[in-house]
Amino acid sequence: MACALPAAARYDNPPLTRQPPVVILGRMTEKRPDISARQETFQRLREVRDEAVRHMRLAQQFHAERRDLLRALIGEGFSQAEIARELGVTRQAIQKMLAG
Repeated sequence: MACALPAAARYDNPPLTRQPPVVILGRMTEKRPDISARQETFQRLREVRDEAVRHMRLAQQFHAERRDLLRALIGEGFSQAEIARELGVTRQAIQKMLAG
């Protein structure tokens, strides 16, 4: 006996596929916040952003140095497995460090 429902309806899960009702709000009547009253907060945000950028640059420099040190050890004849054992990481971790 064939099912009377269309194929799409048989596989539909209404609680998951139901579209939520759309609520259209008029223009917000509230006054915009006074930016000048929060200048300290905005200044702190700028400082935090600048510090995050500085840390990112340092991390990139450390990554490059670590990669160069690993390559030097491999050039001296150490295997990735030996380096990994000495550092307490997996050989796959060494491969990832070298890939970057």
